[in-house]
Amino acid sequence: MRITSTSCICPVLVCLCFVQRCYGAAHHGSIKVTKNQTKHIEGETEVHHRPKRGWVWNQFFVLEEHMGPDPQYVGKLHSNSDKGDGSVKYILTGEGAGTIFIIDDTTGDIHSTKSLDREQKTHYVLHAQAIDRRTNKPLEPESEFIIKVQDINDNAPKFTDGPYIVTVPEMSEMGTSVLQVTATDADDPTYGNSARVVYSILQGQPYFSVDPKTGVIRTALHNMDREAREHYSVVIQAKDMAGQVGGLSGSTTVNITLTDVNDNPPRFPQKHYQLYVPESAQVGSAVGKIKANDADTGSNADMKYTIINGDGSGVFSISTDKETREGILSLKKPLNYEKKKSYTLNIEGANTHVDFRFSHLGPFKDVTMLKIIVGDVDEPPLFTMPSYIMEVYENAKIGTPVGTVTAQDPDAANSLVRYFIDHNTEEDRYFTIDASTGTIKTAKIFDREETPWYNITVAASEIDNPGLVSHVPVGVRILDVNDNPPELARDYDVVVCENAKPGQVIQTITATDKDNSANGARFHFSLDEGLSLNPNFTLRNNEDNTASILTRRRRYSRTTQDTYYLPVLISDGGVPPLSSSSTLTIRVCACERDGRVRTCHAEAFLSSAGLSTGALIAILLCVVILLAIVVLFITLRRSKKEPLIISEEDVRENVVTYDDEGGGEEDTEAFDITALRNPSAAEELKYRRDVRPEVKPLSRHHLSSSLDSIDVQEFIKQRLAEADLDPSVPPYDSLQTYAYEGHRSEAGSISSLDSATTHSDQDYNYLGDWGPEFKKLAELYGEIESERTT
Repeated sequence: MRITSTSCICPVLVCLCFVQRCYGAAHHGSIKVTKNQTKHIEGETEVHHRPKRGWVWNQFFVLEEHMGPDPQYVGKLHSNSDKGDGSVKYILTGEGAGTIFIIDDTTGDIHSTKSLDREQKTHYVLHAQAIDRRTNKPLEPESEFIIKVQDINDNAPKFTDGPYIVTVPEMSEMGTSVLQVTATDADDPTYGNSARVVYSILQGQPYFSVDPKTGVIRTALHNMDREAREHYSVVIQAKDMAGQVGGLSGSTTVNITLTDVNDNPPRFPQKHYQLYVPESAQVGSAVGKIKANDADTGSNADMKYTIINGDGSGVFSISTDKETREGILSLKKPLNYEKKKSYTLNIEGANTHVDFRFSHLGPFKDVTMLKIIVGDVDEPPLFTMPSYIMEVYENAKIGTPVGTVTAQDPDAANSLVRYFIDHNTEEDRYFTIDASTGTIKTAKIFDREETPWYNITVAASEIDNPGLVSHVPVGVRILDVNDNPPELARDYDVVVCENAKPGQVIQTITATDKDNSANGARFHFSLDEGLSLNPNFTLRNNEDNTASILTRRRRYSRTTQDTYYLPVLISDGGVPPLSSSSTLTIRVCACERDGRVRTCHAEAFLSSAGLSTGALIAILLCVVILLAIVVLFITLRRSKKEPLIISEEDVRENVVTYDDEGGGEEDTEAFDITALRNPSAAEELKYRRDVRPEVKPLSRHHLSSSLDSIDVQEFIKQRLAEADLDPSVPPYDSLQTYAYEGHRSEAGSISSLDSATTHSDQDYNYLGDWGPEFKKLAELYGEIESERTT
């Protein structure tokens, strides 16, 4: 197959097409593809010949952006098997086949039906094949070839990042790099000069220049001043075809701003200023402003103002407002027109950030003079003191002078002053003031113990101008007089032990006085002299504002007397001295050997036996529970009626023994023998054996005289009949034994029951020294002795 190159259509490209044809004929030649041939000779076998195929040229070129009315001829395919009779059919497949590229299947001519853009696709890969039209069999193998889109200069250079915004410091050296711009060209950089770009400056000269090859923009002048011109608009052009005529171009704008440097010193617009300030200006308030101009901006224009000298440097101060860069003049001390009418200040304004590269343009500071005129103002009265402290006694009568305040008009007119008290608080109502003299007097009676100090406010105004008012605080201290008698410091709980010894201190007391220390700090304690000598207690004044209560006898008994009362007389050391009487209550308590109080109640003897309150409650609770169980058991027994005779299997003999022994015949408290001797009396008095009867025991004479009249045998028979007929007794045999022990012994009784009626002169105080084992015994005999003494 031979591929013939396309012929030129455009007259401009005749030379290019001619070179292309020559290049194709000289170097590529033709592709001859010889198909397989088979000869059939009669009488001979079939001979196969090897096909010959030669590749000379395998690509076409087609110009991009073809705008002609007819399809653009690309080239021709030709097979060596084609004899021109139309038996060969050419087929084209691959990229764009049938849509962009079409082929004449008879002649093999290839045409482009669309305008191509190399920047979108640079080449197309296609496949060509020649087949037999009748048999559709390939005459030779498929061939691959490429159609390249040939570039033309149809794309102008573009600045993809523009427009640009850039800054450069003012006063920069000439040639300082500002920015590098880059333009791109979509044409083929390997073919001709279509993509070769050259830069030039269209606008911005003579301030800036651009490198034609690199696109670097530089400053073109020395010392470009921002204060003269700040913004520049530079237009840069990029042209392809190496800048030749006919090349395409594109441009962009570079906005360049000169940034500020501190190259301008501050300057005051004037060298002399004058300021009016009234004398009524408040200390700390702003009275004026001043500003030095600086052509720079930002931190390069930051300023600091100072007062470098002048007679008003101690009266005025200056600070800098960072926002407005102004100097704020403030008042440090009050002004007085009558003393000084003007001040002079030298004020300096200096940059805080100095660039030493431009120090030759300095100095970066400036000085101006400010004259301040003090204005005369009608001022309110001025008190001679900033505050007053006065004193008055608490017993002072109404109208007593307390003190005097004084105020004067500071102006030259020296107007008269009127005084008054603003009755805004309750404390102000305790005082009055003379409007002309300023003398303060009492209006109520004072009580130092209730309010020891008063704070009032006195006002003064000019008579000619009542609207100008000044105030002064006045403190009044209420002095003390001795008008409160002393009292006991607290309610004392005084306790004396039963085993106390004479002269023992049982309590130390002290007193308080509502008056201050000058009228009652010294206390004297004593017993009331109008009463008789107390035999139980005495008082000792300790001379240190305390007193001690002492015992006067050896032992005390709480069963005899559990409380004593001791009147105490207390006097202070004031002028005149005052006194009061108080009564101490002294309780008698049982104490341990070391003095600790054990109990103070006369009825609490069980506690002395070593049982606590909790233990007693537990014991009582157990007793109540046992009694409830017994009552419940008896109730159930009585409600249950059982037959007296039960089956023989349940018959059993029980002997109930009551082993209750008394204290003998003489022990009349344990068992009443009259019930045994006199059955009729027993019927009348049936006592419970678990409760002690409330009857007096019979005397021995009466008991012995009644023994002869008692029929014991009859009494026993009667009890036997009652036991047999009683339905509440158990249904089995029981044994009740009654015995009579006889008359009393001739030797007498050795029981200790009657020993309480005898008296002994023995002293049992030594039992207290025997230790804790004999403590209870010592207390019992101590109480007996105390009762005998009483």
